[in-house]
Amino acid sequence: MSVKPEPKSGIRVACYDDALHREAVIVMWKNVFGYDNATNEPSCSIDRKMAHHDDLMFVACSEEMTVGTIMAGYDGHRGWLYSLAVLPEYRVKGIGSELVRHAEQALEKLGCVKINLQILESNSDVVGFYESLGYSVEPRISMGKRVV
Repeated sequence: MSVKPEPKSGIRVACYDDALHREAVIVMWKNVFGYDNATNEPSCSIDRKMAHHDDLMFVACSEEMTVGTIMAGYDGHRGWLYSLAVLPEYRVKGIGSELVRHAEQALEKLGCVKINLQILESNSDVVGFYESLGYSVEPRISMGKRVV
């Protein structure tokens, strides 16, 4: 497991390990994202991620406790960030920023030149956070279709 210590906060960022982090991530995602349907069931999302680019899911840990997560994706053209979550009591400590930077560096190593992310309208409060990391709102219409 690659570990990158964050000296100011005592937090380390590591590659997700199913045996070590699964239950904590599932609980965190349910609490932070409040999944209201089976479409985004955390255990299914984790299983799908582990089957494809399992090296692009990261956790932030304080000692042995999982306190944050981020997933990244890369299709050979664009990179994507997903599921950035930090436990409420660990927010505003730089953990989210460190997770984003870690995911960005992993995508850059794969040759990614641009990273996208989507924000739910109901979570627009995080726009400023991403802007502080160099992201900007782009004129796009996001569309989706459920195929399963």
